[in-house]
Amino acid sequence: MNEPSVPIAVDALQPWPDTVTWRPVSSKLITVELIGLAVWQVILVVGLGVGWLIGRQWGWLAGIAAVLLLGVWRATVAVRAVRAWGYAERDNDLMVRHGLLVRRLSIVPYARMQYVDVTAGPIERAFGLATVQLHTAAAGSDARVPGLPPEEASRLRDRLTALGEDRAEGL
Repeated sequence: MNEPSVPIAVDALQPWPDTVTWRPVSSKLITVELIGLAVWQVILVVGLGVGWLIGRQWGWLAGIAAVLLLGVWRATVAVRAVRAWGYAERDNDLMVRHGLLVRRLSIVPYARMQYVDVTAGPIERAFGLATVQLHTAAAGSDARVPGLPPEEASRLRDRLTALGEDRAEGL
């Protein structure tokens, strides 16, 4: 007797739930993102505060309140966004996922990589983090993995470069 088939829910952004081990980025990236946000908040609040001191109109105070409320919301989103980042190394490609509202899954074949960058800004360096940027011939397919410890960033860069060279020789 055939049982009626039950539709299986498929998430296009999680096509390999059992075969891929996702590696998260460092939670220190949350602090880096919040510091960057705080810097912009201070700049905006100081600017609006100067406007209020000069004009003494309530609109300046409303602007300050709006900037602070937006900052609290953005901080909440930043924390969740950092936790959404992940990457997985497979035999023939690197997978990178991120995003909250709009989720993105990038799959970069090793053979298509042209070069790999490792960068770290001053705040990232202060927290012992780096970003690995993969470049391919198609500008839209470039992927990056932020918030990695420098040792992991170097390991990933070297591995991706070696795998890219090996796969490119086979073309």
